[in-house]
Amino acid sequence: MAVAQSPDFKGTGNGKQGIVMGWEADLDFAQTSFPLKREASNQGMRKQKLTIPRSLSTVPSEAVVSVSQWVQKGVELYQAGDVTGAIAQWETALDAYQTTNNSQERALVLENLARAYQQIGQIDRAIHYWSETIAVYRQMGNQTQVGRMRVELAQAYSKLGQNRRAITILCHLPERENPCNPDSALQILRQQQDALGEAAALGSLGNAYRHRGEYDQAIANLEQSLAIANELDNPVYLASVLNSLGNAYNSLALVNYRRAESADTRGDSAKAEEFRQKALSNDAKALDYFQDSIEVARTENDQRGQMRGLVNSISVLYRTSNPSSAAAALTEARSLLAQLPDSRDKVYAAIDLANLLQPVTGAEDTSSGTQCLKLQHQPQAIELLQQAVSIAQRLNDSRAQSFALGKLGQLYECRQDYPQALDFTQQAQLSANQDLLAKDSLYLWQWQAGRIFKAQGKASEAVMAYEQAVTTLETIRSDILTANRDVQLDFRDAINPIYRELAQLRLEQASLPSIEPMERTKELSAALRTIDSLKLAELQNYFGNDCVIAALNLNDSVDFSPATAVFSTIILKDRTAILVSLPNGEKRSAWIDIDSQTLIDEINKYRRELERFMDFVYDPTQAQKLYDWLIRPFASDLEQAQVKTLVFIQDGILRSIPMAALHDGEKFLVQKYAIATTPSLTLTEKKALDREQLRALIIGLTKEAVVDGRKFPALSNVGKEVSQVKAQMPGSKGLLDQDFTRDRLQQELSQTLYPIIHIATHGEFGTEPEDTFLVTGDNGKLTIIDLEATLRRINVGSEAVELLALTACQTAVGDDRAALGLAGVAVQAGVKSALASLWFISDASTVKLVTHFYERLLDADTSKAEALREAQLELIAAGGQYNHPAYWAPFILIGNWL
Repeated sequence: MAVAQSPDFKGTGNGKQGIVMGWEADLDFAQTSFPLKREASNQGMRKQKLTIPRSLSTVPSEAVVSVSQWVQKGVELYQAGDVTGAIAQWETALDAYQTTNNSQERALVLENLARAYQQIGQIDRAIHYWSETIAVYRQMGNQTQVGRMRVELAQAYSKLGQNRRAITILCHLPERENPCNPDSALQILRQQQDALGEAAALGSLGNAYRHRGEYDQAIANLEQSLAIANELDNPVYLASVLNSLGNAYNSLALVNYRRAESADTRGDSAKAEEFRQKALSNDAKALDYFQDSIEVARTENDQRGQMRGLVNSISVLYRTSNPSSAAAALTEARSLLAQLPDSRDKVYAAIDLANLLQPVTGAEDTSSGTQCLKLQHQPQAIELLQQAVSIAQRLNDSRAQSFALGKLGQLYECRQDYPQALDFTQQAQLSANQDLLAKDSLYLWQWQAGRIFKAQGKASEAVMAYEQAVTTLETIRSDILTANRDVQLDFRDAINPIYRELAQLRLEQASLPSIEPMERTKELSAALRTIDSLKLAELQNYFGNDCVIAALNLNDSVDFSPATAVFSTIILKDRTAILVSLPNGEKRSAWIDIDSQTLIDEINKYRRELERFMDFVYDPTQAQKLYDWLIRPFASDLEQAQVKTLVFIQDGILRSIPMAALHDGEKFLVQKYAIATTPSLTLTEKKALDREQLRALIIGLTKEAVVDGRKFPALSNVGKEVSQVKAQMPGSKGLLDQDFTRDRLQQELSQTLYPIIHIATHGEFGTEPEDTFLVTGDNGKLTIIDLEATLRRINVGSEAVELLALTACQTAVGDDRAALGLAGVAVQAGVKSALASLWFISDASTVKLVTHFYERLLDADTSKAEALREAQLELIAAGGQYNHPAYWAPFILIGNWL
């Protein structure tokens, strides 16, 4: 009944998923366990001869033969790589089976159609057929097949980036603890004592958790799956789960390398070394699993399994400074490639091997969309890519062909053979456009065409190509960014540059001396729209959940207030652009003519000097330098427009510093303007604060806490802070120390609506969301994901929380990703505004500032930004130590400033 289907080879060589090259490194557990079907069977696991289904006995014999032949022909075409041809045969058979009302045969054809549509990237169609299959099996009372098909359905949702939904189908909501729901795939398969189905569900669950960046949970599920695979003595499945464990540790290694890089950037060498050692340990475990997977596949003469493990291991070998082993793996993989039959898998394997020809060291990326191979590797790469193109053409696989042609175009781009590069790139676009099956590759080749046009000096053609790339990317960005947030290097290499390079082209056009004023404003507005889209993408990529951030789609004009100017920064490699939108809609621009690394160094110096509490007298020299770069070029424009509020939409490292402490040589910036920041104007609601029945839930921690073995000191002033805030707003409630737990917070917010939530406890914003947490009164952690989930449940329509205050938090110096988390917390949690600190101050100054802030906030004529400004001015006016910006500058207002 079932033909043993060879596993899909979907490696990218470095553990990346679906962005740079467009396929996945994980094997589909369900497809390994539940292979393609020729005919119906209760269990679907034994291989039998093809026979005419008994249920067709009442149909004319010629029709019976035709239907069986359609099914058989579909299987043969699928295995030969002609997936679209197989679909045509099976859809014809499905129509025939539906007229005969034969559920069993209809179910197996539905299965095959779902799998085929999934193979060619039409996941929506696949989900449709999986859902139909489940309904048929449920009607038949075949619970085993219901459970197995739900595993398939979950994997389809994972391919769309909806990993939370996949986890729910497989077991339960990600936020819940075990056991699984009774109707979940895993629970059904356990009840049916279907060990192989249970192993597949656990493996799929592990991969879904990995894609969400929840590595401990991922590894735990994969290890359970491995234990069952060992008991079953199923070599094909065993090789698959070993490979997936290798991918899990590989992903964890890449994340720790990124954390080390971030620590290096902010000058924390000790932390950087700690993360680097963790990464090396992860790499060692990944290699062990990959090598075990290869050995199992080799024993079974499973050439594709061997290829998958070899390709996945090569980049790890490069990273761990084992070039001889990497070269040996590469040689063996190329030898295996020649022996594999033509298939889509073989096309992707050839492309992978072309990418891996060039050794890399450390945590360098091995498949960046724009990385150039050295000259000595290019002939071999061309040979492999031409082979990939030929196979894809023979298979009539336009999707695979688009990747092969696109990489050939990129190689010739590196050779600066632009006519040849453009020819291959345009062919890749045509292939990607075929039946709209490869949008996740189309934007790459549109971007590539833009780079080629730019290199040829064809500015207008370059802008058009870049715009096409962004337009395509916008339609699939949510799926890409949430599908695999565990490896964010993809974002840096294959998405971030597109927006920045397009913005740069627009800015360069706007800077031309010959440009007309109206056209200049148009170009600047286009640049702002582009960089605003990038900000949305960055937030989705950072938080990486299945919740789509809903932009408000505001227009370009700044109509929040007649006295508000919006500053936007765009950091490019060699310089940084500053764009200012004035109240009347006019745009101004200026450049900071230093490279990005120098800018990072200068910004970090400014931040460190601000935090020197022990310097009784503050030296504003560095603050003046930044003022001259960021504000002075527009000082006269701001005065003429009578601007009172400055809103900053910061880029990169600039997110980690407060603008309030910039200095013009006479006074701080906050002494002249109210100041706020927002991740994006399109995420900022302009409605003013409703002060009727304003009350707060005030939460605090006063005692020492120990979290993960780390001590957090007592916060002696928090008790006073809580009582002061509570006293200012009748109807408010306080939760202190042991009353502050995650469960108690959730319970309180589910019972009562509080427009203001004020949390005074230790908090850290790290490079990754999982490193971002608040310390609770039971020595626990309230992660940013927990907080977001809790607040989002209560933020419905007009009842959204107006203000979330976090007054004892800190972000690391120089960590722009940590600052992105801080800036995005209000957006992600669905609150309108956030008041937060960039660094921690255990001092009475926080109580003073918070008290003044709420006093002014209760005044209907005072905006949130102005309330913060006046509270900061109170501290400055107090003189003494409080005049130092270390005590008042870290407090920033995020989001709606009205």
